[in-house]
Amino acid sequence: MTIRVALKALAAAVTGVALGVLLTWASVSLVAFGTVKDGPWRTNLTLGSAQGGPYLRAYVAVHGLFALKRSEAIYYNATRDSDGNRLNGACIYRIVGRDPEARWWSITAYGEDDFLIANAARRYSVSTESIMRRGDNSFVIAVSRAPGGVNWIAVGDGPFSLTLRLYHPAAAVTANPAKAVLPQIRRETCR
Repeated sequence: MTIRVALKALAAAVTGVALGVLLTWASVSLVAFGTVKDGPWRTNLTLGSAQGGPYLRAYVAVHGLFALKRSEAIYYNATRDSDGNRLNGACIYRIVGRDPEARWWSITAYGEDDFLIANAARRYSVSTESIMRRGDNSFVIAVSRAPGGVNWIAVGDGPFSLTLRLYHPAAAVTANPAKAVLPQIRRETCR
């Protein structure tokens, strides 16, 4: 009888620890409170603020994002294209738009592990200074495994995400990040 009670207690403890780990992982990995959507881009309004709380701080620690105050920087993340399809390195994408309303901006690709995607060309992002614009001041950025010219961000196999950083965003963007004019992410072809 004592062994039976001990086994039940052990099973309860293991179940409790496993459930606690699962719920903590879900809370840290799937932080959705304060999130606003703008096309394929999402941002969390509590990043870089005192309202962030312990779960958002843990999310930032796990995903390696160092967040400034919203008046200094707004971070948008995309895991899907403008049609709602998951971003995947087996496809070629075009990011199409105009300069977002900010003093400086950049777009960077990250792998599923939230690290930069290793590539022979060492191309990880494009920014205000590095982008080539068309005659109407718009731009097209290629996102693919194969080199795509000056306006190109390299990705690898499998799912990836894009992070758009707006430094010193315009007052209208800071006031309403869901209404910012952000570039579209269009899927071209997939292999």
